[in-house]
Amino acid sequence: MKTNLKKMVISSLLIAMSIIIPVIFGPFLRVYIPPFSATLASHVPMFIAMFLGPFEAVVVGIGSVVGFLFAIGDPIVAMRASSHIVVGYIGAKMIMKKMSYGKVVAFTAPIHGIFEGLVVLIFTGNIVLSIVVTGIGTIIHHVVDGLISLPIIRIIQKGLGINLSTIGEKKKEEPEDVAV
Repeated sequence: MKTNLKKMVISSLLIAMSIIIPVIFGPFLRVYIPPFSATLASHVPMFIAMFLGPFEAVVVGIGSVVGFLFAIGDPIVAMRASSHIVVGYIGAKMIMKKMSYGKVVAFTAPIHGIFEGLVVLIFTGNIVLSIVVTGIGTIIHHVVDGLISLPIIRIIQKGLGINLSTIGEKKKEEPEDVAV
């Protein structure tokens, strides 16, 4: 199967997962303290998509917004889920630069928490709810889902024989300066 077709198929499956996880599994795997919610494994599609490239990470993030809008119907939660678009894009760029997965998870966790905390602050004006509950809660949730994603990524790569890094976008080599 050609690389672009593989990326499209895997991205489509990840989009489906990013919708299905909050809709189907949310009632069993969700902690909900409005406007904060944490659905276990909801970041897994985003983390896997980071290996495919920035565009794929963005479209999977959009799928996450749709999933949370369907699952909860709370526009603040859906706006918080839009952080998956930004975090996925940044993580994908870092993966393209050959940064380790652990560093990507660690670096993007505070970005994720700050983004979601700002969304809650804008909509509620409640500093405690935005910083303590949402910001810190999101960082913890991000790290937990990053840990959940690691064995899944390894299974995809080793068990299924799909090297996500070779399917994903490569950092373009900078042309060397040539003395004229």
